[in-house]
Amino acid sequence: MQLYKSRGFGEYFQDTFAFLKQNGKHLFKNFFIINGIFLLILMVIGYFFSKFYTDIVFGGLISGNSSVLDEYLNQNSGVFIILILIFIIVGLLAGMISYSFVPIYLKLYNQNDGKNFTATDIINTYKANIGKIFIFLICGLIIVLPLMLGVGVVLFILTITIIGILAMPLVIGAVSLFYQGALMEYLDGKRGIWESFGYAWRMMSSKFWAAIGCVGLFYLMSYIVQNVIALIPYIFGMVNLFTDIETNTAPEPMAIQKTMTVMMLAIFLLTFLVSSILNVILQLNQGVVYYSLKEDNENINTKSDIDLIGSGE
Repeated sequence: MQLYKSRGFGEYFQDTFAFLKQNGKHLFKNFFIINGIFLLILMVIGYFFSKFYTDIVFGGLISGNSSVLDEYLNQNSGVFIILILIFIIVGLLAGMISYSFVPIYLKLYNQNDGKNFTATDIINTYKANIGKIFIFLICGLIIVLPLMLGVGVVLFILTITIIGILAMPLVIGAVSLFYQGALMEYLDGKRGIWESFGYAWRMMSSKFWAAIGCVGLFYLMSYIVQNVIALIPYIFGMVNLFTDIETNTAPEPMAIQKTMTVMMLAIFLLTFLVSSILNVILQLNQGVVYYSLKEDNENINTKSDIDLIGSGE
């Protein structure tokens, strides 16, 4: 599929799903090869946090012993602090690698005229651009402070009305597309970091409503899918809980705690995996929009076609 192509609102959707249909297996296989170890570590740490919540916090509420949490933290404070630090460090590292995966993948896809590359090529591209990724992270954090202040005000105003709430995905989509476009432009190597942010905004402005409308709707669909899937283990857990209540006049607190533990862990693991997959799809959609806007602004594919015609003569 041609990435550099002028598209409209509907084509943003169509080509995102077309890309997934043609290259989805290759895309997700390499995503889990590159990010699998970090996702696994985060899932294990998340498992312990979920178990801590259900066993200690929720268990203490059921038993009526409010001092359970204090006793547990006093006895295991060192382990708890280490787990939090590991979670933060691994989370930041995993977030950087995961967030830059789709931009790097699409860059290689464009350079190789398709999926004619391997995980080794992706890793080598990571190594070649590790400095840029760190610079983007630092500069992105600098920009996010004033940006979030303005976005926070806009979101607060939107929450006042129902129509405003429905428009919130557009604001989130605009911020996401701005950052994703800046990273893709920076990795392209033709502009500096601040120039890349400025160029990303100029590209967005050229087809503002079509671009952020598409990205915003993808965020809304992702939010709905993720919450519907998260309800599945919750429903099974509640059905099991109410079944126990019907068969036993006085259900034991341990049985309730066990059901809640299984339910919380299932919800966490399922939503974590689903959100990872959905995030790739969201970034892919933003990549399709980015390459479309870049074609509209620079006519890259059009110039290439003209050059080919000239060389054929």
